[in-house]
Amino acid sequence: MQAEPKPTLDGAAGDDELYIRCEDLFKIYKTSNLEVVALRGLDLKVRRGEFMAIVGASGSGKSTLLNILAGLDTPSAGRCFVGGQDLLTMSAKEMVRYRRRQVGFVWQQTGRNLVPYLTALQNVEVPMVLDGVPPGEARARAQRLLELVLLGHRLHHRPEMLSGGEQQRVSIAVALANEPPLLLADEPTGELDSVGADTVYEVFRTLNKELGTTIVIVTHDPDIAARVDRVVAIRDGRTSTEIYRRVRFEGTEATVAHEEYVLVDAAGRLQIPREYLEALDIRERARVLLGEGRIEVLPDGSRRVRAKGTHW
Repeated sequence: MQAEPKPTLDGAAGDDELYIRCEDLFKIYKTSNLEVVALRGLDLKVRRGEFMAIVGASGSGKSTLLNILAGLDTPSAGRCFVGGQDLLTMSAKEMVRYRRRQVGFVWQQTGRNLVPYLTALQNVEVPMVLDGVPPGEARARAQRLLELVLLGHRLHHRPEMLSGGEQQRVSIAVALANEPPLLLADEPTGELDSVGADTVYEVFRTLNKELGTTIVIVTHDPDIAARVDRVVAIRDGRTSTEIYRRVRFEGTEATVAHEEYVLVDAAGRLQIPREYLEALDIRERARVLLGEGRIEVLPDGSRRVRAKGTHW
């Protein structure tokens, strides 16, 4: 069992701890005479073995980012490294190998993850068989994975015989069949009820601890901060804020706290929460003053009137 990674005091990760590193990513989609900018200079760092989530409004760019990390899409500009590999310089053959062995992907729609006429055990075996794993080894590993996702009693059931939550757990086992160090999930609980969603997140937590798999989830789940170690919010194609889940001990009692940070990207850009800007009526520009141990963000034309929420 691999120990759960611990964030440093300032939330930063050294380069030797990083598994994902995105720098100034842009993605522009062109259709006819229309250009849609999905990512606008996004930066992201994910530690090896981390269990984290990406959230944001529809159109913020979170699914685009996940597709780039999965090797299903290519950025228009910027740099993206996963496990030390530069995704932008890979050949077509290298990218196929990356998608087959280095990353597992779970879709929201369970029908995209499973072959309907195969049993749960056979579905998990398929990726290994295609990769040349001996049948006996594939069968043993498939059974072990299904036990890890709490489906050891459903090995010979086809998808139609399983609930939505059980199907999604089989999908997770399929994604991990070839032992990828990275698991990506796009709205994995979007079609599940609360009970099914809770079980899926418990399974993710178990796999993260037991296998040391780096797990990145894109979700709209409002309670996601309580389920993962870190939540990164994307706004307008850039990372804007992140929330860390901290466990503190006082004697024998443990308490969980969530600490929110505003992110500064590589260019020094800072995304101030919209509610702060609206509270101070800051629109096109603001005054930024350096104080002792702090930065003050003030409305244009103010006389350094200290307003609630202006101290960072």
